[in-house]
Amino acid sequence: MKRNLLIVFLLLCAIAVHAQNAVSVMTSAKNRVTSDTVSSRSRMVITARDGSVTERVIDQYSKDGPNGARTIIVFQSPANVAGSRFLTMDNASGGTDQWIYLPSLGRVRRIAASESGGNFMGTDFSYDDISSMDRDITLDTHTLLREEMLNGRNCHVIESVSKDASYQYSKSITWVDKENFIIYKSEMYNRRGEVMKIMEMSDFRNIQGRLTPMQTKISTVSAGTSTTIFMEIMKYDDPIPEGVFTTAYLETGRAR
Repeated sequence: MKRNLLIVFLLLCAIAVHAQNAVSVMTSAKNRVTSDTVSSRSRMVITARDGSVTERVIDQYSKDGPNGARTIIVFQSPANVAGSRFLTMDNASGGTDQWIYLPSLGRVRRIAASESGGNFMGTDFSYDDISSMDRDITLDTHTLLREEMLNGRNCHVIESVSKDASYQYSKSITWVDKENFIIYKSEMYNRRGEVMKIMEMSDFRNIQGRLTPMQTKISTVSAGTSTTIFMEIMKYDDPIPEGVFTTAYLETGRAR
């Protein structure tokens, strides 16, 4: 009996170390690039099932706030979406608040929690996907599944299971470079355990001393569609006025 208890204890210790390693890997990946602000201009290419494409140009600004991450996205073209603005902000309770301004409506509208899984402006990104770029690692339970090669690099493969049953994904599986903690790929699963979306990052370049993905593609598996973001301008640590991260800016496009 003592030997069996010892074996159980050692197994539990091994599981705990395994889990801690997975948390450490995801923490290192999340904190790999640090900056006070991020400013960018990018081109979005939306590919339909039939292969037809539409393009959009967006500006994006991110800056930490008192409760966490804050990001605003401004659509510059084409004309049918130009002037649309979207704001997402972490709140004090650990959740995320989101608002959108559409010129056709002429007012700011708050995104309800029930809409978080919906498509963002006709792309393959959901509202949750936009905010999950800064998702707190404590919201998931992380497990190191294995190590394998991807893009010619040796990677940790981490499973992250959501602790929140209302979150649109039951889990994700992420490939993280063992040496530099770059994330190359993530698979997101629905509540039936099926792969729902695949996100792939590539064309990493040194931008102000930070290895930065200049291309991000997200594919919706069942729909056969994809959205690819090509980064055209990327700047770290440029000053961004606090007034940008307000609903007033959403409505007017001017920082007060």
